[in-house]
Amino acid sequence: MSEPILQFGTSRFLLAHVALFVSQALERGDAIGGIGVVQTTGNPASHARVAALSKQGSYPVRIRGRERDAAVDSVVVCNAIRSAWIADRDWASVRRAAIEDVRVIVSNTGDTGYRLDERDTPGVLEKGAAAPRSYPAKLLALLHSRWQERPDEGVSIFPCELVENNGDTLREIVLGLATQWSLPEPFVEYLRQRCVWVNSLVDRIVSEPIDPVGAVAEPYALWAIERRAGMALPCTHESIVLTDDLRSYERLKLFFLNLGHSWLAEQWLTEQRSSAETVLDAMEDTRVRAELEAVWQEEVLPVFEAMNMRARAEDYVASVRERFGNPYLHHRIADIAQNHVAKVKRRVSPLIELADALPTPVAQPRLRSLLAKRGLI
Repeated sequence: MSEPILQFGTSRFLLAHVALFVSQALERGDAIGGIGVVQTTGNPASHARVAALSKQGSYPVRIRGRERDAAVDSVVVCNAIRSAWIADRDWASVRRAAIEDVRVIVSNTGDTGYRLDERDTPGVLEKGAAAPRSYPAKLLALLHSRWQERPDEGVSIFPCELVENNGDTLREIVLGLATQWSLPEPFVEYLRQRCVWVNSLVDRIVSEPIDPVGAVAEPYALWAIERRAGMALPCTHESIVLTDDLRSYERLKLFFLNLGHSWLAEQWLTEQRSSAETVLDAMEDTRVRAELEAVWQEEVLPVFEAMNMRARAEDYVASVRERFGNPYLHHRIADIAQNHVAKVKRRVSPLIELADALPTPVAQPRLRSLLAKRGLI
């Protein structure tokens, strides 16, 4: 018998977010069951995590930071992961789990996780075939096996990738692949009607791994889930919010936290600051912090005020300010600066577009200068 939650990815983020929530909910009887986790990459660190999970089952998450002006430093032992597989090695077991007991599929496959691989063909759907290469093809193959055995029983799919409308986006990619492979129309309808593809937003800074498996994370945590008819939730938890307005949560995170990170990364790159510099170091630099505060107050907050969200925005930026000043997290700006131009485009350009559409435009000279400097306008 397998577990009802199938999780793609063993990243430190998922270990300290979804899997942690499920573990805490299981203790209270508020989860649908445990997790079977699938590692899809072949790097040695990932394999070491799977080996550790298979051997010991539990792992620590250290929560460090400040919450409501009080210091937090505690360790939570997580026990939700009951099976750990490597896709290329254990695909038959993963397929069997998807057919038998899985009700919820969760993923966090990174920035390129939805990219297709032209080497994947309809042959991956055959029994005994090796694991597909791309995540969408893996998901399609598992759902196809499920449909063949249990055509009336779909699953709820919760992507956690930082992609706008991630559930809808993943659904359209999988449906497109099913059409490309000329799969039967009843199966395509199963994907559309029986499976529930849920948009969601995750928000937590998980700054360090604990070897061989575990993580260090901040106290703040949010999983905002857009309500969808018929969806099965993996658990109920105080950090899970069900909402009919996911876009507002996305905009707050994107334009305060994510944009704030990219603003700090821009200064770090421009000034060629220390490779060891952290977000905390930057926040303790009076000049750098003043510039970030000016961006938030003068170029971001007025947009939210125009959308009648000023109070929520002020509350959220206050939490971000506390999180950026966390004395316990070693969140290196060098890590944030990876794929910098793509991140600036995703985090700044939409805010400029929102501002330009307002009846009274917001000037935003600093952010517009950043886009120009990076060749994005």
